[in-house]
Amino acid sequence: MRIDPIDIKTNNALVHDYRNSMERVQDKFHYHPFQSSVFAKRKEDLKEQSCQRGELVHVLQEINEEWDAPRSTVENIDRLKDPESTVIIGGQQAGLITGPLYSVHKLISIIDLARKAEKECGTPVIPVFWIAGEDHDFDEINHLFLPKENRMKKYQVGQVPVQKASVSDLPLEHEAVETWLADLFTQLEETGYSKDLHHEIKQELYQSESYVDFFARMIYKLFRQEGVVLVDSHHPKFRKLESAHFKTMIHNQTQITQGVYAAWQQNMQQGYPVSLDCDLSDAHLFLHQDGDRILLITGEDGRYYGKQQEVVLTKEELLEIADQEPERLSNNVVTRPLMQELMFPTLAFIGGPGEISYWSVLKPAFEAIGLKMPPVVPRLSFTFIDRKAAKYMETFQLKVKDVIERGVAHEKTAWLTSQSYPPLEVITDQVKMEIERIHQPLREKAADIRSDVAQLAEKNLAYLFQDIEFLEKRMSKAIEEKHANELRKFDYLDLALHPGGGLQERMWGVLPWINQFGWNIFEEILHHEMRFETPHYGIYM
Repeated sequence: MRIDPIDIKTNNALVHDYRNSMERVQDKFHYHPFQSSVFAKRKEDLKEQSCQRGELVHVLQEINEEWDAPRSTVENIDRLKDPESTVIIGGQQAGLITGPLYSVHKLISIIDLARKAEKECGTPVIPVFWIAGEDHDFDEINHLFLPKENRMKKYQVGQVPVQKASVSDLPLEHEAVETWLADLFTQLEETGYSKDLHHEIKQELYQSESYVDFFARMIYKLFRQEGVVLVDSHHPKFRKLESAHFKTMIHNQTQITQGVYAAWQQNMQQGYPVSLDCDLSDAHLFLHQDGDRILLITGEDGRYYGKQQEVVLTKEELLEIADQEPERLSNNVVTRPLMQELMFPTLAFIGGPGEISYWSVLKPAFEAIGLKMPPVVPRLSFTFIDRKAAKYMETFQLKVKDVIERGVAHEKTAWLTSQSYPPLEVITDQVKMEIERIHQPLREKAADIRSDVAQLAEKNLAYLFQDIEFLEKRMSKAIEEKHANELRKFDYLDLALHPGGGLQERMWGVLPWINQFGWNIFEEILHHEMRFETPHYGIYM
């Protein structure tokens, strides 16, 4: 394995400035993530905060025991008892077999930064991954993509939920997922790992009751030695600990909403659009009722309403729910970071490009409850490059940066055109010009005879052109067939390094890679030195 930095571009203006021109966006955050003193400064600020360490450790132990967490995780949970200990945290919703690669990239980032920070601070720094188990959108997580012929094909689980439910609450239909898993393995090239891998994943499946359970168990298969601590934010025992924090958010709801709305408007005016539904009526909390997750908004009368008028609650009634039934509440993208900060002694947060964008409007929300936003560190990003892809890029003299950023469609067309000299288009244009010249006397004579004959002569020329164009297409197709093997190499590069017109991490999952290289492939990445200032890395397998 070789890992090389790649300076790829981003179309996200805010993320670009956050990485390269921090002074333009510094006022949107409390810390500069790449300053050498950032952790020391943050540790000093954390002395002003407190969290329920004892209760948190107890709940984390219980939750992680349910997933048969490895010893490294159990030991790290115990280290959280140390009042000097902090966490590096990030999160994602629960995906099938971990979902897209960027989830694993985030885990690698959390673990790597926790190691570096502990070495620098001299106190325990625990890697924590927050699973957003309250999310309801099953369609977002019920599938994986695998390469098939010249495209990425979507393989979707056959389970159809009877009603909407949080992913944590949705019972996993073992037979449906087992059938789906078997289908995936028929699409994979059989290797020395395949048989055992299929068996081991199936074992984890049948020990899982929910999709969050399955996700957590897969994470622990991939990172057994790294001590990463998982938390399901929708677990009832975890929700109980959040009770007082929900009340804090309700009491400060107006300041949170107004501050975020003003920051969101400012971002828009500065050319930093944020993909965030934002309105002055937003309560930024969900209420769980009868299996539904209801987004709450505030009315002019001070009461809380379901966005579709499903419920009506006074502030006192909502506070009562937070006190007695906190498992009925959950956070949206605005208040989830606040809850994360209130629950954990956070040294730094690891975020993807989209998260950095919406965190850029959250500074007023943190300040509304008397907190500072933790340092927001951009996660590491990778593209896996197998030997075949590396060989094809060398064959066609392509730069890996260009292939990852924009694919090879232009290069494929240019290469095919170069296989005919002069190019077919040039020959066709020359022939058309010559025919038009030779045909000119006929059209002139036809015009002298009668107007309808002149029109017929013009149509005759058009028919001749059509015949030439037909021949050009057939010749072009024959050239493509002649060079089909080389064209398939271009298609492979697009599929492997620029699938669906974007980064590999958005469509590819872990399965093809662990099938080819075994469970340890992602832990092996952690043996290499990586810098968080670098936007992207190529991993040569």
